[in-house]
Amino acid sequence: MITLVPAYNRDYKSKKEVQADWDAGKDFIIQSFGHRYDGKPANKSDLAQETGEVFIRYKKLTQIQRFKTR
Repeated sequence: MITLVPAYNRDYKSKKEVQADWDAGKDFIIQSFGHRYDGKPANKSDLAQETGEVFIRYKKLTQIQRFKTR
């Protein structure tokens, strides 16, 4: 499973905000130790080929939710 965090100093207060930017194709940073692109930006369309779902951290990285890539 791939874990992502918001890119470009963005943060979200709710899952609804995260979902809106995720669906809009905004970038998130891959934070998955051992992943070949750890630390690199990616968006929904980039990851759709690789996995069916991701975890995204938000609310100052204290909350985490699962999101579909397809």
